[in-house]
Amino acid sequence: MSTVADQAFGFGTPFQAQIDYLRNKLRLPTDRWDDIMRSAHDRAFIVAGVAKADLLADLHQAVVERAVDGAGLQAFRKDFKAIVAKHGWTGWTGEGSTEGEAWRTRIIYQTNMSTSYSAGRWAQMSDPEVLRFHPYWRYIHADGVLHPRQQHLAWHGFTALSTHPFWRTHWAPNGFGCQCRIISVTKREGEASVRAGLGELPAGWNAIAPQTGDPVGVGKGFGYAPGASVDVALRQMVQDKLISYPPAISKALAADVGRYVNSTEAAASFAARVLADRSVTEPLFVGFVDAVDTVSPAAGTPVQGYFVTIPSDAPRHVEVSHGNDGKGQRAAMPADFEQVLSVLNDADQVKAGAKSRNGNATVVAVKKISGETYRAVFEVLPGKKNRALALLSMVIKTPK
Repeated sequence: MSTVADQAFGFGTPFQAQIDYLRNKLRLPTDRWDDIMRSAHDRAFIVAGVAKADLLADLHQAVVERAVDGAGLQAFRKDFKAIVAKHGWTGWTGEGSTEGEAWRTRIIYQTNMSTSYSAGRWAQMSDPEVLRFHPYWRYIHADGVLHPRQQHLAWHGFTALSTHPFWRTHWAPNGFGCQCRIISVTKREGEASVRAGLGELPAGWNAIAPQTGDPVGVGKGFGYAPGASVDVALRQMVQDKLISYPPAISKALAADVGRYVNSTEAAASFAARVLADRSVTEPLFVGFVDAVDTVSPAAGTPVQGYFVTIPSDAPRHVEVSHGNDGKGQRAAMPADFEQVLSVLNDADQVKAGAKSRNGNATVVAVKKISGETYRAVFEVLPGKKNRALALLSMVIKTPK
């Protein structure tokens, strides 16, 4: 059940949309709380100063569990203490005093719970069926705040259609400790509020504060609507992070990406679909290059942070060019494409191949699986964005 402290933060008993938002976050090791900003938080779970993947995983799990059972801040504080002791984490801000530890745990818990609650509300209020009857939204400043933010007070009562740009940058919470909230109202009530003057915002409401990069009155990093950008390109967001992280952290982060947003469909399903429908042209993301130390020399470039993809043409090429040859080579089935990531990242042999038709380097990876030998060729796609090793071809040899 939610505690008095939880209710003071502006949220009560957690609900499924909130829990899903928290659970589906990627665990992103980071040094500072502002290493990622605004809508990127829709897809990333961070705790400032936590660069150990296993420590971050335990903290994330604790936050999710407290959201599920609604046990509240005190329960999370016990979790935090046990997790810190388990991992030997020292040097964190707030360590060493009862007040400091209380502050740090409150910040972690409150920020995650309030933003996830807000994101869940966004999901509920944005539902087309809800918008049919409640197309207007209203900003509500919490009563009883001892030291209210003046800008937040000025926004109290503002009522506008859900499409108004204000909601994208001023959706509560609008800073650490902010207890404001947004509610939905009916068309009749919304129109009446607008006629009464509640549809007007103070001058300069969308001015950007140079010191934060967010609207004036909105805390640094809070100038976004939690939950409105859950479709942010998470894989692209973390690609540069993988390049800058130490290998052990990069490996753990890449695995977490694969676990949460590996792809929109299984490789077997994708292969079957592109073979049946030649109009499909998009590639399938299957993971990140994990075996950086062995793949980089063969690729002729550092491949930390590189995607591994299956272009739509790859299964078609394999079907046409590498079927049964009567000499131990068998045709690849859609299910065989499930092995692509493993063939590269857990290969028995990796070497450089011939240049591709596009003049790019290629990597040849060989792995024995259940007595069969898989030989896959990947094209190295460099560049500033969407760096990848893209499957070109795959041959499967059966035991003689």
